Amino acid sequence: MQTVSTRAELGKSVAMLKSGGKTLALVPTMGALHEGHLTLVRRARACADRVAVSIFVNPLQFGVNEDLDAYPRQLAQDQRLLRAAGVDLLWAPGVAEMYPDGFATTVSVQGLDRVLCGMHRPGHFDGVATVVLKLFNQVCPDVALFGEKDWQQLTIIRRMARDLDLAFPRAEAIIGVPTVREPDGLALSSRNRYLSQAERASATTLNRAMRVAVAAILAGDPVGPVLDQVRRTLLAAGFDRIDYADLRSAETLDDLAQWHGGAARLLVAAHIGRTRLIDNMAIEPAMAHMPEVA
Repeated sequence: MQTVSTRAELGKSVAMLKSGGKTLALVPTMGALHEGHLTLVRRARACADRVAVSIFVNPLQFGVNEDLDAYPRQLAQDQRLLRAAGVDLLWAPGVAEMYPDGFATTVSVQGLDRVLCGMHRPGHFDGVATVVLKLFNQVCPDVALFGEKDWQQLTIIRRMARDLDLAFPRAEAIIGVPTVREPDGLALSSRNRYLSQAERASATTLNRAMRVAVAAILAGDPVGPVLDQVRRTLLAAGFDRIDYADLRSAETLDDLAQWHGGAARLLVAAHIGRTRLIDNMAIEPAMAHMPEVA
């Protein structure tokens, strides 16, 4: 695996990887890699001839008083994991390389960025869209892979690719990979390491409450009371604050007061201690059976 940190090096490496008509997949990350990221890498290897991973803790997507300085950085360990996973190229630029003096452009996907996490983290998705577009232009991947755990992010990136007619990758080549979970159901996240032992035990309530809610919605229960119960369950389990517990269209993120059989997502963001956890689950007409509820 080659590691590069300048755009000049990157251009040469990408040209070499794509020579002879080889296809290239990109997995963008902020590092502190875990099994969720490695699942993306394995899927990328199945989708393309070559695989590139980026590691960049993007300051544009962190708001005031968020965890930019504390966000875990462990490049040497991440390199070992990626090398063992068969990655061909690691793109690990510094902030000055990504945002040189005079940088003044941002990308905004209006509408989709104002709901859910966008309401509670103003400017966050402008930072995400900007850095992802830069990564796409730098690496020119044929395929890009993102985890479904941040469904809003995936939706915004796909919309950006469609609206801007991106060719590398095309919108349909932006692949969402199902959320990877701990055995107790908690979605894997680099921020899970912030949880104390007691908070980690309480955090499992999020998955359980969401599965109960999905089953209730599939059974035809009114959406409002179901979502209210999710909030009550989390607060009773020790969560400090619920940013949202919403049922939304899977494609447009429109708020759904009731489920009428289309593709939807139950999305939740909640704070426990100093950690903000997000999760989402699909609700689709093709679901053949009710989710197992512990």
